Amino acid sequence: MWETVSTFIDKYDMLPNHSIVVVGVSGGADSMGLLHYLDSIKDDKGLKLVVAHVDHMFRGEESEEDMRFVQHQCEKRNLPFESEQIDVAAYQRDRKLSPQVAARECRYAFYERVLEKHGAGILALGHHADDQVETILMRLGRGSSMAGYAGILPKRPYGNGVMIRPFLSITKADIMEFLKLHEVPFRHDPSNDKDAYRRNRLRHHVLPLLKEEFPGLHERFQAFSEQVQENEQYIEASIEKEWNDVIISKVKDRVILSRKPLLFMAKPLQRRGIQLILNYLYNNEIPPSLSSIHIDNLLSLLESEHPSGRLHFPHGLQVIKSYNECTLTFDMDENDTAYKCLLEVPGNVTLPTDDIITSEIRTHHKPSDVKENQAVIDLSKVALPLHVRTRLEGDRIKLKGTNGTKKIKSIFIEGKIPIQQRNTWPLIVDANNEILWMPMLKRSTFEAIEETVGPVLVLTCKTSQKVWEATKK
Repeated sequence: MWETVSTFIDKYDMLPNHSIVVVGVSGGADSMGLLHYLDSIKDDKGLKLVVAHVDHMFRGEESEEDMRFVQHQCEKRNLPFESEQIDVAAYQRDRKLSPQVAARECRYAFYERVLEKHGAGILALGHHADDQVETILMRLGRGSSMAGYAGILPKRPYGNGVMIRPFLSITKADIMEFLKLHEVPFRHDPSNDKDAYRRNRLRHHVLPLLKEEFPGLHERFQAFSEQVQENEQYIEASIEKEWNDVIISKVKDRVILSRKPLLFMAKPLQRRGIQLILNYLYNNEIPPSLSSIHIDNLLSLLESEHPSGRLHFPHGLQVIKSYNECTLTFDMDENDTAYKCLLEVPGNVTLPTDDIITSEIRTHHKPSDVKENQAVIDLSKVALPLHVRTRLEGDRIKLKGTNGTKKIKSIFIEGKIPIQQRNTWPLIVDANNEILWMPMLKRSTFEAIEETVGPVLVLTCKTSQKVWEATKK
C-alpha cells in the first residue's frame, strides 16, 4: 500500500515538500487512514498538517462524540484541530437541497475557511478507489458530461489552492488492512449501513458482484477516469480558439453566447465548451443535480428556430435565448438593470452600461452631417431637463416621418434586439417623458429639419461594437 500511494502522489505532484495541508477528517476509517498516512510522512516531506472536522448535527450526541474523538486523536498526535458544528438540516430546508448536497456544501465551505485561516494551499480528502467506481457508475446511470464521467479527480483546483485524494489508487479493503496493521482507531457512521441511499445500495450489492466478476476492477476504472481526463484536456485545448467567436461577454454570474458560431461547431466541442462555461458560472462547483440532460436541453434550445426560450438550471441559473444570443445568468432581477440619469444640456452622462450620451447646442446644422450615432433635436419642441433612461411598460415613440406612435416593445422585436439588451437600451426623454431618440434604432418627430430656425440640440451616443452589431442583424 505504501508504495502504491506514494507513486500515485508523485504522479500527480500532490504533496510538494514544505506544504501546509488541511486534512478533512470525519473520524471514519477512510479519513483516519489518510490522517495516519500523512502524519507518518510529514517529517520526511516537511509538511504541516491541520485537521478539519465538521459536525453536521444529523445524529445528535453521536456526531458530537465523533468530533470529540477526532479532537482527541489530534491532541495525541500534536496536530492543530479546527472544527465547526453546523445545522445542516436548517441549511437544507432553507435551500431545498438533499441532505447529502447540503452537507457537502457546508463542509466544503468550512474547509475553504480553514485553508484561508492557516494559509494552506492543499486540502486532502480520503476518497478511495471504491468511491471512484461508485461515482462513475452513478454518473453513467443518471447521465453526466464527459468531464463528469471521469469521476473523482486525483487533484483539482479548490479555493486558492488544490484538493487532493491520495487514496484513489487503493481500495477500502486496503485501508482496513492498513488500519488494523497500525492499530489506528476510527468511528463507524451507522448511516453508511442503510440502503436508503443509492450509493450505499451500489456499495453493498452491486460493487461486490462486479469485483467478483472482474478482479482489479478499481484499476480499470481509474485508468478509464484518466483516459477521459486526457481526452477532455485535448478537447479543451482545441476549443479555446473556436470559442473566442462564441463568447460575446463573460463577467461574474453572467455569460452571453453567440448562437450561430456555436452551432457550426462539432458536437463534442459544443458540449465541452458549454461545460467550461458552466464550470465558470458555478465556480468549479457543479451541482450534483446538473446532468447531461441539462446540456442536451440547452443545445436543443439553441438549435430551435423559435427566436426565444428559457431554461431553469440548478441553484437559480437561468438560460435565456433571444434571437442570436443566449444568456446564462444568476442575476435575473430586471430592476438591477434599470436606470434613469440626468443629461445636462450641454453636457454628457456615462450610463451603467458604460455607454456615453453627450449633448451640445448648435446654432445651425446640415442633415447630411448627422452621423448614424447622432440625433439633432429641435430645442423649441422639447421641455428641459432631459434624462436618459431604460424602457417602461407602455412606452411609445412618435416616429419621424409618420403621424402616429409606435410601441418601444414592437421596435425592439422588429429589430431583433436580444432581451437583455432591451432592458438596458438607452432612451432619451424630455421633462414631459416624450421619447426624443432611440439611439441606433429610431428617430422621432422631435428631430430638427433643414428649415428649423433657432438653436438645435445634437445628441451623440458612444457605445460598444456589440450593440452596433445587434442593430444590423
